[in-house]
Amino acid sequence: MRYGKSVSKPIVYLVTSANYPSLDEDSAILVPALKERGMDPRIAVWDDPTVDWSAGSMIVIRSVDDYAQRRDEFLAWAHSQRRVLNHPDILDWNTDKHYLQELALRGLSTIPTTWLEPEQNLTKHKIHSRFPALGDFVVKPAVSSGGRDAGRYTANSASSRQEAIMHAVELLEQGRTVMVQRYLEEIDTHGEISLIYVNGLISHVVEKKPMLHSSINGPHALETPVEEVTTVREATAEEWGWGEEIRAVLHGYVKERLGHDQLFLFNRIDLVRRNGGGYYVMEVSLVDASLYLRSSEDALTNFVDAISQRAFW
Repeated sequence: MRYGKSVSKPIVYLVTSANYPSLDEDSAILVPALKERGMDPRIAVWDDPTVDWSAGSMIVIRSVDDYAQRRDEFLAWAHSQRRVLNHPDILDWNTDKHYLQELALRGLSTIPTTWLEPEQNLTKHKIHSRFPALGDFVVKPAVSSGGRDAGRYTANSASSRQEAIMHAVELLEQGRTVMVQRYLEEIDTHGEISLIYVNGLISHVVEKKPMLHSSINGPHALETPVEEVTTVREATAEEWGWGEEIRAVLHGYVKERLGHDQLFLFNRIDLVRRNGGGYYVMEVSLVDASLYLRSSEDALTNFVDAISQRAFW
């Protein structure tokens, strides 16, 4: 349906959590921008029972930083609504980083990961034996938002290794899958790169410094990690090629898994360059990904364009 001058403005719900009742800083600037485009943006907390979600022409997921702690509730809410973007089926699989296993099987270069599952009932010794023998490594849960509950440790320090064991034990006792990954030296050398897509087209590229700086701090020091953006720019030809390769695999996997093709409203692919050439896929973010809208006027314009195209259909 298209909206003419005589029809009321399409209502666009921008979904957040109670932790960010006015949206996070990255998303808050959407409100005036959407108004300028003739839409009626409304900020709403996803679990607020007073919200009339049926009034909206679309529901855009943004600052839902609490989904990891309440994943089942969040997904049940998403499936109960119409026109949620990204689609609830996509939220189902992207909220659990086991999806990286599938992407690796389909040929993408993901970070080698040891998976510790709660049902394995691992002892501390068995957890210890699954850590790298040398260098730094990262311990984090498979269901998490924004790097929360992640810790970087060093295998060469007995105290740091013990902290890592206790971190893993704590997560496993909560019934959460634990990911153990060797910390890539390439991150310190090259930093991280995020490719941002809207409506299936690349919008911009963000270069960032690594977040997990200290190799001896436990997870409590990283409850609110801060990304340091160094550059927001257009993609190079090489990055565009990487992105298209990853996007083709991702869309093929989603279509096969869900039985239907879904064009993502937004998609952030986090990469790190490999020293020998190419890249590692660190993460694909389709839920509450920061799109770095405040860092570039073009970034904001591109995302508002994408929402507008959906809202006025």
